[in-house]
Amino acid sequence: QVQLVESGGGLVQAGGSLRLSCVASVSTFRINIMGWYRQAPGKQRELVATTSSGGRTNYADSVKGRFTISRDNAKNTVDLQMNSLKPEDTAVYYCNAGYGSYIPGNYWGQGTQVTVSS
Repeated sequence: QVQLVESGGGLVQAGGSLRLSCVASVSTFRINIMGWYRQAPGKQRELVATTSSGGRTNYADSVKGRFTISRDNAKNTVDLQMNSLKPEDTAVYYCNAGYGSYIPGNYWGQGTQVTVSS
């Protein structure tokens, strides 16, 4: 069982930045894919970014060039640096992890709210 705890959400003006952090209860050396997803009101949960144990990253087209995912296996964390935020980035952001190669993985955090005001 993997527990994931997110932090770093909040309210920011459009054009601003936030950094989300997720810490895992187990060593992330053993976890293949970690990532971030988001869910806006009335919409389905969607992939934001993922990072594999081999260092490969993947981003949704809507966040490419603005968001950066990073992983620190020594600290068991995966972070999401979000720059140039837009009102449409407003959502609950969820950390996700899995031992397999499929996405999303089996484990989810409780979510953290990000609100971008115009």
